Amino acid sequence: MRARMIFLTSAFLVLAVPVYGQAAGGGGTGAATPAMIARGDTVFHGQGNCYACHGSKGEGLVGPSLIDAEWIHSKGTVEEIAAQVAKGIPKEEAKSGIPMPPKGGSTISDDDVKAVAAYVHSLSQKKQGS
Repeated sequence: MRARMIFLTSAFLVLAVPVYGQAAGGGGTGAATPAMIARGDTVFHGQGNCYACHGSKGEGLVGPSLIDAEWIHSKGTVEEIAAQVAKGIPKEEAKSGIPMPPKGGSTISDDDVKAVAAYVHSLSQKKQGS
């Protein structure tokens, strides 16, 4: 009986932990890890050139602020941010009238796009938690 209880508990944890991780990440592909966020920070401030339009702290310059709770083109999940970065924002859809080219005009990889999305998502979460 004890062995069966341990087995069932273990099976529950194996199944429940990944599901919890998906919910905690904002929808579907798992939670953003600290390493992924750190990689996104590096890309945001480096090869991705995101800081050029969104500011070094994400406060917004030519592009909108990324540190507040207001999302202009999505609900702000990691997946939606990644999709938005990957496809860009055409001038016709840009609220400011200033377009964002796909990947911000850079040549970053799809994995880098996901990392940037995790980093950007973390910026808005820090502000909400303040």
